This record gives sequence, C-alpha cells and structure tokens, in this order.
Amino acid sequence: MTDPTDLPVLLVVEDDEGLQRQLKWAYEGYRVVCAGDRASAVDALRVHEPAVVTLDLGLPPDPDGTAEGFLTLSEILYIKPDSKVIVASGHGARESALKAIAMGAYDFYRKPVDIDDLGLIVARAFHLHAIEAENRRLEPSAGSAVLGSMVTAAPEMLKVARTIERVASADVSVMLLGASGTGKELLARAVHDQSGRPGAFVAINCAAIPENLLEAELFGYERGAFTGAVKSNVGKIELAENGTLFLDEVGDIPLPLQVKLLRFLQERVVERIGGRTPINVDTRVVCATHQNLEAMIANGGFREDLYYRLAEIVVKIPSLAERAGDAVILARHFVNRFSRELNPAVQSIAPDALAAIEAYAWPGNVRELENRIKRAVIMSDGKSLTSADLDLPVTGGELPVPINLRAAREVADRRAIRLALSRTENNISGAAKLLGISRPTLYDLLKQYQLQA
Repeated sequence: MTDPTDLPVLLVVEDDEGLQRQLKWAYEGYRVVCAGDRASAVDALRVHEPAVVTLDLGLPPDPDGTAEGFLTLSEILYIKPDSKVIVASGHGARESALKAIAMGAYDFYRKPVDIDDLGLIVARAFHLHAIEAENRRLEPSAGSAVLGSMVTAAPEMLKVARTIERVASADVSVMLLGASGTGKELLARAVHDQSGRPGAFVAINCAAIPENLLEAELFGYERGAFTGAVKSNVGKIELAENGTLFLDEVGDIPLPLQVKLLRFLQERVVERIGGRTPINVDTRVVCATHQNLEAMIANGGFREDLYYRLAEIVVKIPSLAERAGDAVILARHFVNRFSRELNPAVQSIAPDALAAIEAYAWPGNVRELENRIKRAVIMSDGKSLTSADLDLPVTGGELPVPINLRAAREVADRRAIRLALSRTENNISGAAKLLGISRPTLYDLLKQYQLQA
C-alpha cells in the first residue's frame, strides 16, 4: 500500500467544508490538504510545500467577493512561486480569470465545480510541475547560454527564459517589464527568434524619438504628406510584416498616438500619414517599459484598452541584484569577450574584484556591469581586473524571505555553492576550499540539491 507521505501534495483552499470533503474524496492519487481561509492556507503552504493549489477566490471574511482570494493568491505566489495555482470563482468569472492569470495563476475554472474537468486541470498542473522540476535539476549550476545568447544560472532568470520559450510560438502580444539594463531587447529578440516568423525583427525606442516624428516612424508617410516629405516612406510597422515589432519604452507613446496604435492592434491595418489606402499588416508586437503602466492608467497617462491589447502576456524581468551568482558569471563572460576584442593581456578577474562584484547592488543592472567591465578591460595594465579597475563600492543586499526553515537553509546553501562554483569556474576543489568543506561533502551537496558542476 502506498505511503500517503509519498504522494504529491494538493492544497485545496476552500471555505465550503462539504466541497472540501468532496474534493478530498475525488483525488485519491494525491495527498489532499485543506484550508478554509488565507491564514490557514499560508500555514499549510509553508508546512506541506504543495506542488499544486486549488484556490476559491471567495474566502472569508469576503465570501461574496474576490479581494481576499486575490490577496491569498499573491501570498502563495510570493512564498512558493513554483506552485501551480488553479483559481476558482463564480464572481465575474472572465474578469477574475484575466486578473488571476496576469498575477501568475496556472489556470482558472468557473464554479460550480465539475470534478472531472477540474481533475484534468489538476493532473496537467502536476505534470507540468514535475517537468519544470526536472528541468531545474538539469540546469547547470555555474551558468550557460539560454535562448541563444542570454547567459545566466539564476533560477529567477531561467524561469523567465522558460516563459519566453513557451509563449514565443503563440500569436499573442508580449509585454516585458523590468528596470533599465535588464535585457528587455535581448528577450524581445528571443521571442522573435523562437517564434518561427520569417519576417524581420524591427525595434523602435519610443522615448528616443520626438513626439512629432514618432507617428511617421511607426506608420510611415506618403509623398507630400507634410513639409519635407519628398518621397513616400514605409513605417516600422510595415517593415515588420511577417515578423516582430518591438516597441521599447512603450509608456512614452503620447496619448493621441496611442489611439492610432490601438486601432492597428484591433484591425491589423495601417494608414500612412497622408495616405488613404488601408494596408494589411501581419506582425507580432512585443513591447517593453520600465514604467508603472497601471499607475499611468490611473493618472490618465496611458490607455487601459491599449494596455490590455499589449499585455496579453506579461513577463517580469528580475534585476541583476535579484539574480544570485549571475553578476560574477556575466562578468567572466564580458571579460572573455572584451579581452579578445580590446585588450588580450587581460585574462581574469582578481579575487578582490569578484568580491566587489558580488557585493555591489548594480542599480544599472547588466548594462552597467557590461560597461564597467568594458572600461576596465580597456584601461587595465595587468592580467587580472582588480576592484580598483572596476571602481566599485562595497554594498550589500537582503535575501528573499524563505518558505520555511528547511527551505531557508537550502536557499543559503544553493546560493553559496553557485557563487563558489562561479568564482572558481566550476573547479570542485577550489569551490570546496572557498566553502570551507571537503570535496566529498561538496559532491554530496551537489547531489542533494540536484546541482551540476
């Protein structure tokens, strides 16, 4: 007989005790844990670490609304972001579904519950969770190129890469949210490269072009449309036919032009300035911004209907400071690249520089790191870059709140092992020495945490 503790855990967050019993009876292949409110759901999440959660949005003290349910969803995804959360509601189902998926829920179903339908969704969620867990197990610990050219070993960024791979082939608009320098254009190119579209990748920085010229850049113009228009010009949207249009800093598009862009997204037709002939255009739209568009919508600076057209899929890109170990990995990558191009005498990074790179907060993200390494390679007179070459102050940061004490130790161990391996370029003996442990102990930890050197 199967030991119940060996079964995958399903957390059912539902205040109806009768439905709790019904769901518990229906899922014989899982260890079902039930919770009736947000507090008990969070407690169960920390204790049992479920792979899949079903969540009724109508929780006390707001059983007739969804506010408490969405707050619970937010806490679950913050504490255990790899959980697959399946959300249920009978209140404004379509709006609730869109909001839940945008927040990171895996799927949505409408009440009243059909046990068979829900069972299929749950089974798919467990299957996907198992596949993602296996992918994480196979990920290299000290960094590799993903999506063609993105160098990372951080779970946060690998999750972004997996999302890009999944949505690239779907004909949906993608919005990339992240601070300046986090690699939004690199990811936009990855969406295009993975999409299979034969057309060009066409990028335009909406913040870099004066407002009175942006419309002409996007939509093109006919000869004589305005003073200086001596010939017809094809706009960026048309140039991206059968390809991808990347709108960088989309939050800087002025309101009058937002109306015209919305019309294109709805009808997939453009009219050049001064023209009267509609032109059909098939292009995938990817956009990016570092601004808070929801706040801009509230303040009247950005159209809500345009936002939902552009943000069918939203991908949040972590800052470099949130990507444990990546700063050192990327630093080595940039040193190798720039030394070949600019100063072959530079061959490595000194230990004091590695420590400074690990400690620095990187407010300018990957772009700042790349620029500092490039400048240091050019100016250095030695074989190894020092902290003085990089001109780095020493700062620190805080680790995210763990799910529980066992997970806290695992987070700390994984972080330390990744950093040690990245600093020693995957040398087991060197990494063990940095960690103050023996080589056999490090091998045991690598096996325990399913890391690869």
